[in-house]
Amino acid sequence: MRYLHTMVRVRDLEEALDFYCNKLGLIETKRMESEPGRFTLVYLAAPKDKEQAENQEAPLLELTYNWDPEEYTGGRNFGHLAFEVDDIYETCRKLMDAGVTINRPPRDGHMAFIRSPDEISIELLQKSEPLEPKEPWASMQNTGTW
Repeated sequence: MRYLHTMVRVRDLEEALDFYCNKLGLIETKRMESEPGRFTLVYLAAPKDKEQAENQEAPLLELTYNWDPEEYTGGRNFGHLAFEVDDIYETCRKLMDAGVTINRPPRDGHMAFIRSPDEISIELLQKSEPLEPKEPWASMQNTGTW
């Protein structure tokens, strides 16, 4: 058995791509459109997984955009996506500068949570050992839910 991908349905493909690619830093590796099925699938990979993703050897995030409007609720009910980052403080700062709310700040230098425009919870984990706690993160309160 091999893990292939996580699929999330998105309401606005351009808004989702802006979030996942421009703000979070993922890379589009493949796109499929189905006129009969009236949907678009976009596959994304972490930058360090790009080469393996092109050979279908890395886990992917599949964004599913249904052309006919639907209301999706409970985006949190499937769990969350998790990404390992080199510097959690730098990553959270870049996301905040791009207008992303840090729902659970990295007070411990190890873990943070954000949410996508479609309310999908995303966990960010510090690569290797946690960083030393520091401000403004150490005293930052939670915002909303994750």
